[in-house]
Amino acid sequence: MAKADVEMADAAPAPAPAAADDKDKAPPPFDVAQGIAKNVGFVRKAVEGSQPRLLARALRNTTPVRRKCCAADLANALRAHLPSDARVLRDAALAALGPVETDAAMTDADEVPEDAPVEVEVYLAFLVVAFLVREKRYEDATKLCEASLPRLRTMMRERRAVDALAAKFYFYLALCHEKLGTSANVAATLFAAHRTAVLQHADVSAATLLNALLRGLLAANRVEAALKLVSKTDFPESASNPQFCRYLYYTGRIQALQLDYTDAHTKLMQSQRKAPATTAVGFRVEIQKLAVLVQLLMGEVPDRSSFEGFKGRALEPYLQLTRAVRRGDLPAYRACVAEHADTFDRDRTRSLVARLERNVVKTGLRRLNVSYSRISLDDVRARLHLDSAASAEFVCAKAIKDGVIDAVIDHDNQQIRSKGVADVYSTNEPQKAFHRRIVFCLDVRNEAVKAMQYPPDTGKKKQPDEDDKEEKQTDEEIAKEIEEELGDELP
Repeated sequence: MAKADVEMADAAPAPAPAAADDKDKAPPPFDVAQGIAKNVGFVRKAVEGSQPRLLARALRNTTPVRRKCCAADLANALRAHLPSDARVLRDAALAALGPVETDAAMTDADEVPEDAPVEVEVYLAFLVVAFLVREKRYEDATKLCEASLPRLRTMMRERRAVDALAAKFYFYLALCHEKLGTSANVAATLFAAHRTAVLQHADVSAATLLNALLRGLLAANRVEAALKLVSKTDFPESASNPQFCRYLYYTGRIQALQLDYTDAHTKLMQSQRKAPATTAVGFRVEIQKLAVLVQLLMGEVPDRSSFEGFKGRALEPYLQLTRAVRRGDLPAYRACVAEHADTFDRDRTRSLVARLERNVVKTGLRRLNVSYSRISLDDVRARLHLDSAASAEFVCAKAIKDGVIDAVIDHDNQQIRSKGVADVYSTNEPQKAFHRRIVFCLDVRNEAVKAMQYPPDTGKKKQPDEDDKEEKQTDEEIAKEIEEELGDELP
């Protein structure tokens, strides 16, 4: 029997491959009005539902709004989210923005809420302050901050959730006065606010205010007052990582100016390890500048890798200083100081750079001690470029007393006789170096253990909530938060 012919149906056409252009398509531009409305919604939910985490999320999402908003966007937001009656900050913020063209659709009376939480008003005022600082309108930003502080103090007594928001205002208040050159006028306000924050256990505000005070004191060269402040206060353990990085940097600078180079180097290395590796480049450059000087003052020469990984020529003057100290070349050191005097003044490292001259002379004298078993004081004067043979004799005597070189001075023949080079392994130097490495490793281990500790509420079961998904931080959000805190007018 013949087989029946089977008619094969045509296969369904395969779906067309996605165009490659879809993957390369740029993301849509950020909508500032939508971003502000979303953050205001978070603030409202935080107040109505007693969920402080939503207020923290609104502050984290403020970075793109703060960078891309304009005066019109902020004026529209103030009129759209705040009623016109009994809103002091609303009128102050609109006055600070000045005359701007607003969207009539955003100011429709039907869309404006009859009432809004005070937190919404303060949050919108914070956006205006950030905008004014970005536009370098420091006087207007200072007035708005001062107008907001009384309301913030009242809110902090009633609700602890506004602690992070108050810290932002205090930071911008200190920054504006610093730019205007009137830091002394706000010092009493910051001290009183820090004392209140400590008594109320407002850790975020306390950490921010402490760093602002230290920065102001160091800018005014009041090192003794800054040292006394550090000794009389405790940095909050629950503060954020960016604030802790700043605190380590300021304390490291204070200890360096107080000639405590070992502790200063430890603090600076801790701050460098905790700082983000890809963002906050300016902060890491400032740390590296101070760390190089401290290492040179300790008698150590930084590695070449310490100057790599930074764009531009920010560390070029410090690289020249390192070369001069390593060779013991006093003329090269003095030429570098004269050439980059403005840079050292701007970095506020002039006093530390001036101390390096003694180290340059010691390095050159150490090289002569190793190279010659006997050398005249006149030759020492010529090779080290000193003023006279008497100066060379004084420098050599000081170096012998400090243990820099192992030699004796022959006053009759005006010579220096070097003793035999001793075996370093017969001294305590290897033990001291090994001890320093052990202490460093133990510090790293203790910090790692602290970072691995679980929060106190880990074992508690959480109620299912629709906002749990929105609460979770992604790595990108954490990076943006750190970049924002460390990127605002770094030291």
